[in-house]
Amino acid sequence: MFPYRDSRITRTAIGIFFLIVIGYAYFELHGILYGPTIEITSSTSATHDPFTTVVGTAGRISSLTMNGQAVSVTEAGAFAEPYLLVPGLNQIVLEAKDKYGRDRKVVVQIVYSPPVVPTDSPQVATSTPDTMVATTTASSTVAQ
Repeated sequence: MFPYRDSRITRTAIGIFFLIVIGYAYFELHGILYGPTIEITSSTSATHDPFTTVVGTAGRISSLTMNGQAVSVTEAGAFAEPYLLVPGLNQIVLEAKDKYGRDRKVVVQIVYSPPVVPTDSPQVATSTPDTMVATTTASSTVAQ
């Protein structure tokens, strides 16, 4: 009846149209399918400085927290949050949530070892109580 109904050009155009529709639907559903993302760009794992800054980007989020405290994020998803380290292993938990209720957690581990302060005085006792007693006994023996 219609001569253009069975043409190869019409089928090709309809196929391209549906591919574009499927591609656009995947693009729009990408956030729903994969949820929030967190990328840490600061790569410190061990430091002698007690102060560090956790730097990174977060995508498709509605909120971001670091150890339970809210973190401000730019429109592009970038964040930089200062953190004061304690001696030893520090675990920093970043948690992002999206508007659909899904969350993503990233744990950053940083080892802080304070710099060693050299002691020049021979009368200063070390940190163990046994040594402190021995130093006190030796000084009282010398005084008699």
